[in-house]
Amino acid sequence: MNVLVLHGPNLNLLGEREPSIYGTLTLTELDTKIRSRAMELGLQVRCFQSNHEGALIDELHTARKWMDALVINAGAYTHTSYAIRDAIAAVGVQAWEVHLSDILAREPWRRESRIADVCVEQIMGKGAGSYLEALERIAATQEE
Repeated sequence: MNVLVLHGPNLNLLGEREPSIYGTLTLTELDTKIRSRAMELGLQVRCFQSNHEGALIDELHTARKWMDALVINAGAYTHTSYAIRDAIAAVGVQAWEVHLSDILAREPWRRESRIADVCVEQIMGKGAGSYLEALERIAATQEE
């Protein structure tokens, strides 16, 4: 099973951006954990990060015939981007929304997700574990 992992804006600054909220793991370290867990679960994974909404959408479109599932941390676009929401719906694969922090326990504007209704579920507040849990859920769907 092929899984695209999309990281949105500012996730390239993991490890240095607000470590009290996002932790000290860098994006490279996070991607290494994701790839390692995916391999253990028998999943093929591609990771992509961009600070640009259009680039995230373009990557979704490009990967649409390759991927069987999507794991997405859209960063702040989670709360604002109908375009990313529509792109997820358009590609027609099951998607898991993930967040390092618990967006429901943060500022009121962060509690609204524009992409939640086109995702299987939200997994949040577990740091890197949010991504790994999404991979485990995806792997479990292929066993059913």
